[in-house]
Amino acid sequence: MKLTNKVILIISPQAWGNMYLAKHHYAMELAKLGNEVYFMNPREKQKTKNEVEIVNSNILPSLFLIFHKIPFPYIIKFKWIGLFHFLIRFHIKKIEKKIGKKIDIVWNFDLGYSYPFKFFSSATYKIFMPLDTPANKVGFSSAKGADIIISVTKEILEKYKKYDIPKYLLNHGLSSYFINPVQLENVKDNIIRIGLSGNWLRKDIDTKCLLQIVEENPNVIFEFWGSYQQKQSNIGGGSDEEAKHFINSLLSKKNVIFHGTVHPKELAVAYQRMNGFLICYDILKDQSQGTNYHKIMEYLSTGKVIISSNITSYSNLPELISMTPERNSNQNLPKLFKKIISEIDHCNTEYLQKARINFAQANSYSNNIKTIENILEDPKYVSNIF
Repeated sequence: MKLTNKVILIISPQAWGNMYLAKHHYAMELAKLGNEVYFMNPREKQKTKNEVEIVNSNILPSLFLIFHKIPFPYIIKFKWIGLFHFLIRFHIKKIEKKIGKKIDIVWNFDLGYSYPFKFFSSATYKIFMPLDTPANKVGFSSAKGADIIISVTKEILEKYKKYDIPKYLLNHGLSSYFINPVQLENVKDNIIRIGLSGNWLRKDIDTKCLLQIVEENPNVIFEFWGSYQQKQSNIGGGSDEEAKHFINSLLSKKNVIFHGTVHPKELAVAYQRMNGFLICYDILKDQSQGTNYHKIMEYLSTGKVIISSNITSYSNLPELISMTPERNSNQNLPKLFKKIISEIDHCNTEYLQKARINFAQANSYSNNIKTIENILEDPKYVSNIF
């Protein structure tokens, strides 16, 4: 099945905003290919005047955003999910009616089992793409009715083994913004700059370890991109006192710079100034459980070294990521960081940089979509069936 000239509905658990994740990038790439793409935001609580509103994204002429509010108490889902689904089917029909066209593909990233596939009766094909592990057992039912399941880790796919549905392993994609970005002139001040990006309100960041690394390396500049205030985030995050203390502690450091959320195009250019990147998650709290992260492809696209807590998807690729071997502890990450910094030039040789860049570009979103096309055309075509 060619992914061109189709009407595609993408169901996302994260709203459209300043920060882009896989579902946002897939929406844009699919729209570039000539598809009419409808990006369905999570339910609104107050913003929409009508139950369903569809507006152009103002990014691409064939990319539309769906804003909607559910006309009954959402808490019903957690008490009587059967009743919730009985009511949500009528809400889905209103969304389909508002689109006004037959939907060729429903592409669901939502892990909450809020919008069962069976209620999209007009859709020709149904793709389920879990990129994290659901927060509860009910969430696994989101796979019901899908034609295929595609995910970025073996660990996630393994959790859906009871569903007799073809399953495929496909790595995170790289946005076109990060392929051949504007190159900056080399900064010759002998200062090592380490980049970090993400949602700094997440509860699974190993804040203690990250602060230790920043404090123990005062001659290294740490540049942070992403939301660090609740009002900046379109992808959720905590707002408790612990998160505030962590952010305030970082902001007080002379070797820390916070840039906030920026457009991916600007981010891709800024990354060119970095000598390396740091990833520091607490695997025991991490919804991805240290298996894979979207930001890795963006870091790799620069060719620069990545220093990280343990990530299973890259455990056999030491030339791509320098990581600690321990799964349940980051106690050796500060030591590893110092080691890599002390030999940064060796870690960023031309050979290693090319290897990282080539790996990232091979996993561009456009290439991933071609792979998905081949899967839909002939499930036996690809070799990475799970």
